Amino acid sequence: MAKDGTARGGARPGSGPKRKALTEKISAGKTAQVIELPEGASLEGVDMPPVKEYMKAKQKNGGDLCAEEIFAETWVWLKKVGCTDYVNTQLVNQYAMSVARQIQCEQCISEYGFLAKHPTTGAACQSPYVAMLQQFTKQANQSWYQIYQIVRENCSVEYSGSTPADDVMERLLRSRKGT
Repeated sequence: MAKDGTARGGARPGSGPKRKALTEKISAGKTAQVIELPEGASLEGVDMPPVKEYMKAKQKNGGDLCAEEIFAETWVWLKKVGCTDYVNTQLVNQYAMSVARQIQCEQCISEYGFLAKHPTTGAACQSPYVAMLQQFTKQANQSWYQIYQIVRENCSVEYSGSTPADDVMERLLRSRKGT
C-alpha cells in the first residue's frame, strides 16, 4: 500500500522462477497438476478446423497466399505432438498469416530491391517492404514462441525433430522457383 492509500507495486508479471516443461516435471519425479473440468457438452472431433476465407484470398498480384498451407502444416504438427486441444486456433491463424505475409514481403524485396525512391525528394531510401518484413517476422516469431511454449508445457514426451517454423526458409526458397 502506498502512502496515499492506493494499492500499487507488487510482483512484476513474469518475475520469479520460469515454468518448467511437463517432461521436466515428470523426469524429476514430480506429479503434474491435473485440472478437473466439469462435464460439458459432447463435442464432435474433426481432423482440422476449417481454414478462414481471408487465408485463401487471391492477392492483388494474382498469386495465392500460402497461409492456408502454413496453417495446415502447423495443425498437422500440433496433432502429431498431441497438443491440438491446448493451442487456440486463432493463434495458429495469426502465425500462418504472419509467415505468409513475411514470404510475400521477401518476394517483393527480391522483385523490387532494397531501395526505393523517396516520394517527395526523389532520393534513394529504404524500401517499405524491408520494414514490413521485419514487422511480420517479429509477429511470426512471437506467435510461434507462444505456440511452442504451449506444446513444451503440455507434451508428455520430449519432442525432437523439425517443426513448421523450421520450414519457413525452405518455403521461401520454393516460392521463388514457383513450385
